[in-house]
Amino acid sequence: MKACIAYAPGTVANLVCGFDILGLCLDSPADKMEVRLTDTSEIVIKSADGYPLPEDPALNTAGAPLLEMLADLEKKVGFEILIHKRIKPGSGIGSSAASAAGAVVAANYLLGNPFDKVQLIQYAMAGEKVASGVKHADNVAPCIFGGITLIRSIAPLDIIPLAAPDLYVSVVHPQIEVKTADARAILRQQIPLKNAIKQWGNIAGLVTGILKNDLALISRSLEDHIIEPIRSTLIPGFQQIKNNCKQAGALGGGISGSGPSIFMLSSSRSIAEGVEKIMQQTYTELGIDYHSYVSMINKEGVRIEEVEN
Repeated sequence: MKACIAYAPGTVANLVCGFDILGLCLDSPADKMEVRLTDTSEIVIKSADGYPLPEDPALNTAGAPLLEMLADLEKKVGFEILIHKRIKPGSGIGSSAASAAGAVVAANYLLGNPFDKVQLIQYAMAGEKVASGVKHADNVAPCIFGGITLIRSIAPLDIIPLAAPDLYVSVVHPQIEVKTADARAILRQQIPLKNAIKQWGNIAGLVTGILKNDLALISRSLEDHIIEPIRSTLIPGFQQIKNNCKQAGALGGGISGSGPSIFMLSSSRSIAEGVEKIMQQTYTELGIDYHSYVSMINKEGVRIEEVEN
């Protein structure tokens, strides 16, 4: 019996203006997944901390990707997975992506790494479809590659890892739930051309700023004229946090994924920690429980730890 432990980190998708095409990887929080290779042709998934998880692998964000992987293998193997769920579902920091990415990276490791990272993302997207009804890669790609990734295309899948600057990310997760499927359902299907043009300019500016390590360009490109005006209405205190954090020196930020988490980018840990305090104070005054994190951009992605038999 072969086994390993996968640490699957949280992620920030969209990066304000890059809906479904940009994402970055966090250091923390991260799910811990104990994965064991078996010869039973079954996928068994259990929760280590009592968090309710679907037992049917086809309905589980970690199980569905493995079913697709096993269908492409010519071996009679299965997997047992024990998940320590540290990224709360509905948080907006890639809970479903962590389960999906952690499962496929660990399984691939135990099989001798027959699949490359792009193939693993293709499998992991099956987990995202279970969670939201749509295959998207802006969380699973940075979770597997680490750093910042650009998803140029889903069909065919085309992932471009970007050279991530040494930036700090402050994240606050107010303890309310915004389901990805619900957050997608409220989006407009048609947008004014002038808003699309502004958005294209910001996406191009943000990618260029990342590649050139141009913090001023990154800052002024972190604007969303399409998604944020709608989704921000679901998040108490959003505009207050965004305004106050920028005044405190943050480069900018916005909704993490579909929310309710909010992220802000900063050039130093001291600014990022000051931004975190503003986030904490806002939700304390609103009477809403929260979790908050300060992290560098994680350039490694899912981390595998060997387990001795």
